[in-house]
Amino acid sequence: MSEVSLSDSPPAHVVRYGGTFAPLPVDRAAGTYVYSGERRWLDFTSGQMSAILGHSHPAIVETVQREIATLDHLFSGMLSPQVLTLAERLAATLPEPLSHVLQLTTGAESNEAALRMAKLYTGKHEIVSFSKSWHGMTAGAAAATYSSGHKGYGPTAPGNFALPTPNAYRSRFVDAAGKYDWQSELDLGFELVDAQSTGSLAACLVEPILSSGGIIDVPVGYLAALKRKCEERGMLLIVDEAQTGLWRTGAAYAFERDGIVPDILTLSKTLGAGLPIAAVVTSAEIERVCHERGFLFFTTHVSDPMVAAVATTVLDVLGDGGPDGVAGWVASRGARLRAGLDELAGRHEAIGDVRGRGLMQGIELVVDRETKEPANELGRLVTERCYERGLHMNVVQLPGMGSIFRIAPPLTASDAEIDEGLAILDGALTG
Repeated sequence: MSEVSLSDSPPAHVVRYGGTFAPLPVDRAAGTYVYSGERRWLDFTSGQMSAILGHSHPAIVETVQREIATLDHLFSGMLSPQVLTLAERLAATLPEPLSHVLQLTTGAESNEAALRMAKLYTGKHEIVSFSKSWHGMTAGAAAATYSSGHKGYGPTAPGNFALPTPNAYRSRFVDAAGKYDWQSELDLGFELVDAQSTGSLAACLVEPILSSGGIIDVPVGYLAALKRKCEERGMLLIVDEAQTGLWRTGAAYAFERDGIVPDILTLSKTLGAGLPIAAVVTSAEIERVCHERGFLFFTTHVSDPMVAAVATTVLDVLGDGGPDGVAGWVASRGARLRAGLDELAGRHEAIGDVRGRGLMQGIELVVDRETKEPANELGRLVTERCYERGLHMNVVQLPGMGSIFRIAPPLTASDAEIDEGLAILDGALTG
C-alpha cells in the first residue's frame, strides 16, 4: 500500500469529530506498538485508553476467532452463557453490595443507563458532576460533561450542576499553611449545589481520576467525604471507572483506595481491552426497585455474547490481581514510570507537575513554574517531536488543555518499553 498522509488535507469522505488525526493511517498493531507500513510507534495511550493488554493479545484473538464462529449476536431479550458467566465473574471482583451487572457497549451508554437508574430509584432528577468531567457524548452523559462540548448544541436537561474539580495543582483553596484545602472546596461546592437545587438531587457522577479533565487524581479521602455528602441528601454516588477499572491504577478499582463502595459503578474501555463492551454494576436492592418501577434500557447490543466472552477473557488474563500478579506488575511499572517522570521534571523546567497512579499518569507543561501559565504551544511541539521519534503520547485534545499529557501504556508494557518511551519524551522536551 502506498503511504497515505492524513496531515496534508482533510480526509475526503471522513467526518472530523474532534481534535486532529495522526499524520499517517495505522494499518496494524501488536503489543505496545502500532504500525503504518514500516514505521512504528510506542502506543502510550493504549489505543483510546482501552487496550490494557496491548494490541492483538493472543488470548483475545483466540476468543474473538472462536466466538465469531459460534455466537456473535442475539435478540436483546435472549441471554447467553457468555453473558451470565461475565456477570458472575465481574461481581466476584467487587465488594458487596455491588452484585448485579448490565452489559452494554460504550462508556457513554453505561453512564446513560446509570443516570436513568439513579433517577428512577430515587424519584429525583438532578445530577452533579465535576467541572472538568468527561462522561460521554449521549444526551444525559453529555449534560454531565463539563470539560468540553456544551457550546453550540442548545440547552441540556435541567438540573445538571457542576462541582469544583479537586485539582491540587491549580486550586484556589489553600489553608493558612499553604496546603490544599479540598474539604473547604467540597463544602463550598455543595453549598452552591444546594442553593440551585429544587430539592431533587438524584446522583453525583464522578471519575476517581479525571482523564480528559487533565489526569486529576482526587485527593485521598475525597471520595469518602463525597459519599457522605450524597448520603446526607439522599443521592446515589456513581463512580465512572471507564479508564481506571481493572488494575490500571494498581488496584482492581480506583475507588478502593478511599475505602468506599459506590452505589453504582460504570465500566467500559478497560473491560474489553479495546473491544466495545461496557457495564453498569449495582446492588440487588437498586436493581430490584428499578425493575419494579419499569427500568428500560433495551438496546440493540445489550447483552451481546461475543464481547461478553472477550471481557471474561480479560478477567482470565488479569487473574485475581494478587501481590505477584497484575497488581504487583502495575505497581512495579507504575513506580518505574513515576520515577522516570520525576527525574525528567528535575531536569526540565517546563514540567510543572507530575501526577496520577499506576499506569495512568500525566505531566503538565508550564511556561513558568511560579505563574503556572500553561505551555500549550510547547505541548503541541512535544507531541509532534514524540511522534516523529516513534512515541504516540498525545496531549489532552480539548480547548485550553494542550499542555497536559496523558500517559497510559498497556499494563503489559515491559521495563524496556517504559524506558524507551521516557527517553523519547526526554529528547522531545530537549528539542
